[in-house]
Formats: sequence, C-alpha cells, structure tokens
Amino acid sequence: MNNLRVGIVVFPGSNCDRDVAWALKGCLGIEYKFVWHESSDLNGLDAIVLPGGFSYGDYLRCGAIARFSKLINSLKDFVNSGRKVIGICNGFQILTESGFLDGALISNKNLNFICNDVDLKITSSKGNWFDSESASKIINLPIAHGEGRYYCDDNTFKKLVDNDLIAMKYINNPNGSSWDIAGILNIKGNVLGLMPHPERACDKRIGGTDGKFILEALLKT
Repeated sequence: MNNLRVGIVVFPGSNCDRDVAWALKGCLGIEYKFVWHESSDLNGLDAIVLPGGFSYGDYLRCGAIARFSKLINSLKDFVNSGRKVIGICNGFQILTESGFLDGALISNKNLNFICNDVDLKITSSKGNWFDSESASKIINLPIAHGEGRYYCDDNTFKKLVDNDLIAMKYINNPNGSSWDIAGILNIKGNVLGLMPHPERACDKRIGGTDGKFILEALLKT
C-alpha cells in the first residue's frame, strides 16, 4: 500500500485538505500528494480526493466555479481509466456540478449550517468502497455543511436505485436530503461523493474510526 499514492486536490478555499492528508498518512500510512487546482498532471497518482471547504468561496454556487478548473478536465480521463475518486462535502458538490455524479446539493432544509455527528446506513457495495459484509452496517461520521441537502428528481432516483448507486443514507435525515441520501456513486462505481467527513473519523481519540475503511478503499480495486 505504501507504494501507492493519493492526490489531494487543493482549490482556493479548500480547508479540509490537511485533515485528509493527516488521516491518510498519519492514521492509515497512505502516501499522498497535494495537487493544485490549476494543474492538469495526474501522473503517478492511484486515486484522488476532492476535499471539503469552500472552493472559490462558493461565491456563485457551491462547486460551480471549480468545475472549470484544469484539474477537473483532467479528472475525466482519470475516472475513465477506472481509478477511484472521492469527493467529500464540497468535493461532492464539485462532482455533481461537473457531471461526474447525478443530482445536486442545495441549501439545507432549515437554511442553517449543520455541524454534528450522524448515523448512516451503508446501502451499496458497488465499486468495492464497502464490502458485502458492510451492507446495511450502521456507521457514525461528522457532518459540517450549509448546502448539503442532496436533491434529485424521480427519474434520477430511479436510476440510482436501479443501478445500486446510493452508497449511504442518513438514519435521521439532518438536512432534508431526497430519500435520506448521504452519498452516491457513478455508474462504474469508482467515483464516490458523500457529505459526511470520513477523514474526521480516523482516530478513536478524536472522533471514532468509522471513516478509516472508506479512505482505505481508495486503493482497493
């Protein structure tokens, strides 16, 4: 595993990139490299993390400006190669805005920023992010977002269900997300977007360890 390396994308306004780096290297022993958003060079990387934060200040719409970065253009070939990409919080927003994942992230139902720990049910083993033994497992992860309400129409929801693309659901929906959805996958299963923060749950001393196996799965084929 130590010979493999994960790229952590840094946008102007990213604020969870260091958290991801600490979780990968400090908790899991996974090598990483920070990748500036203006770079189009993803050579030598085995997986990509789009971390949380406020890319470009979220001034237009969460993730709407980031979708035009050079890196996102290069990410298309990266995804097509079958390598894994995870978008966490703002990273999830970027993946939907860029068309890698279906649906959209909109303002929380109560219009307030939510920072809390939530219980989640794993609902898919597609893409080897969660093994079959984890199906229906309940995990606990932190959330911190103001625009984390996942929305999709009925046709998109049917596509998600028919193709086993709903990765996890909230047990007690905190933000009004459609059908309690907290994370989804692309058709191939190698792109995962989720609002909860697994990087903040990799050490039992400061928030539990339920996020570890999600980040470890970045390097599973």
